[in-house]
Amino acid sequence: MKKVLFAILLLPLLSQLSFAEDEVKKLPPLDPDYMGVHGMVLVNQGSSIYASHLPLYKKPHNVQLVYKLDNNDLAVLQTVRDSQLITIKPKPFNLQRLMRGDKIVIKADLYAGHFERGGMLVYKNIELSFDKQLYVRTFDDIKPSSTKQEYDVVSLKQNYKLYIHRIQQRPSFDHILAVDLEAGCLGRFNTSSPVPKETELQFKFINCGTIKPLYFETEDFQ
Repeated sequence: MKKVLFAILLLPLLSQLSFAEDEVKKLPPLDPDYMGVHGMVLVNQGSSIYASHLPLYKKPHNVQLVYKLDNNDLAVLQTVRDSQLITIKPKPFNLQRLMRGDKIVIKADLYAGHFERGGMLVYKNIELSFDKQLYVRTFDDIKPSSTKQEYDVVSLKQNYKLYIHRIQQRPSFDHILAVDLEAGCLGRFNTSSPVPKETELQFKFINCGTIKPLYFETEDFQ
């Protein structure tokens, strides 16, 4: 009788496990075209580190993506916090793993400055744990270049948010800034040109409260 009762209680658990396995099996295979060296910029808010993919217009880099890292290395945090620009050059991996929200660990070289533009190597072959996807956008619906700018908003905690520019067709720009104590902040506005100066963009956010510029790039989008 005890064996029969145990089997009855075990059956729902086995069914759930089987369902979970089926869900995993339904994931489509990774697109090999997204395999590559995917450079990123690292920024921080307090003790948290975020990685933003350095996008380009063509595969395998045609994706805007922001991830929260799980970091316990105080030296890495201090380096990111105290530097004007920190980028990483990871070992080759398939970007679709991050596009679909996987938790992964990759090895990367960390540079002060841009790793492709004379940046200085600070740490070689360190492990970085990608913990939570915060934002992903492919360039499937990319709009023509325009003076009408649009930003997507990612809430981090309390009133702290990231504003991420939706990159347009050439010419355009990549822009990320952090906003605290948001008040009357606009996510859509016009600029004097399709690629305005960073100071003009910051002025557009002047009513947002405390703003912290995190990243601004034009060269890759001309």
